[in-house]
Amino acid sequence: MNRLNELLQELGISKVRLAKYLGVSRQMVYNYLELDDINKWPKEKKILLYKLLDITDENAENAIDNIVVTTDYLMSVESRLNQSVKNSDEIDNYLDLKNLNKDSQVLLTNIVNLIKEKLEEEDRREENYYTFLYLFHMLQSLNNVPEIKYIFGYMSKFTGFTKPEEFKFNEDRQFIFESILYTALNLYNNGGASRSKLTESHRRFVQEIERKKEEKLGRTQQLNAIKIQALKELGYSEINASNADEFLEKIAEIESRGSIINNE
Repeated sequence: MNRLNELLQELGISKVRLAKYLGVSRQMVYNYLELDDINKWPKEKKILLYKLLDITDENAENAIDNIVVTTDYLMSVESRLNQSVKNSDEIDNYLDLKNLNKDSQVLLTNIVNLIKEKLEEEDRREENYYTFLYLFHMLQSLNNVPEIKYIFGYMSKFTGFTKPEEFKFNEDRQFIFESILYTALNLYNNGGASRSKLTESHRRFVQEIERKKEEKLGRTQQLNAIKIQALKELGYSEINASNADEFLEKIAEIESRGSIINNE
């Protein structure tokens, strides 16, 4: 690690620029550089550093010791650093990070960098794409399905990132959910379950999803019919800023009339 600090000085890479490149705070860079072994760095940050320093040797720790800074090497590192920081700035502008606090900015940047890194893996490109697509779907449903955040909490604990007795959400519900999930995963991993045994359970799972889709489709069709009826009764051909409030009031009225009719 001493050589790494020396190398960064020789290359003229400041802690601020390295922090920008790694997508972390400057203090986090200081923390990384104070570690006695680069293998204690987060894996994705270590890989980013190796890319910057053009290290492909499996024995990368020794490779750092053997780097000789020449003009060509310095220019190549500078080019990679500038391009990465430029890309990072473009991401910052696209994501509009200015309204986030520092911890949230670092977290979001780390997430974006990690996802990008995973999506670039040639041998797992399709698998990783669908993994993050499903993650995106889960994030979209976060407000409607509280169990999603319990799943995230469980996995964070199970993989050692979070203390097992830490509860950041509703403690009772999170405790119950984690206990049930632990039991289910034990059953899954220890051979206590099989496809034949769970066929009926999975059939009910599919049926419930199809029922929810039908209900959602029916509600969508109902709303479309109400919108058309509201426009017709108001004598409008479209919704705009000037008639939006009146339009919404008319929808509420039609829904109310419909409920009264149904109750009768």
